[in-house]
Amino acid sequence: MFNFQLVSISGKKFDDDVYEVILPTLDGEIGILQDHMPLVSVATTGAIAIRRQPRDSDAQREYFATNGGVIEIDHNTVRVLVDEADHADNINEAEAQKALDRAHKMKAEAKDQVSLEHAQTLVDRQSIRLQVAGLKRRHQKH
Repeated sequence: MFNFQLVSISGKKFDDDVYEVILPTLDGEIGILQDHMPLVSVATTGAIAIRRQPRDSDAQREYFATNGGVIEIDHNTVRVLVDEADHADNINEAEAQKALDRAHKMKAEAKDQVSLEHAQTLVDRQSIRLQVAGLKRRHQKH
């Protein structure tokens, strides 16, 4: 077991001892277990999956949608600092789908590179929120 902390601008989203965490990075997903080597890395937009106990099934994982940030691993403490992180239980799929539709419309109507990049960031953010909500919903059915 090791301590996992997920901290956003609005405060701590998660702070507890866990068995495993899967984090999105520039090089793909990485799995973190106890005694992981020290590391500082970039977290990308994606899903964070947390397994509290070794025997927990995939259905018992907790999920967060995040827009990226910084990962720091040192002495069995994993800290992820992000601008935003949404727990799967707090994501309303219908609202996220509407926001994704608006973001796609903004992207289609973008008149300059800055507007296009902003719209793409919104598309990515809402897409991952929908993915995380879907993961939680699928696992609850089993």
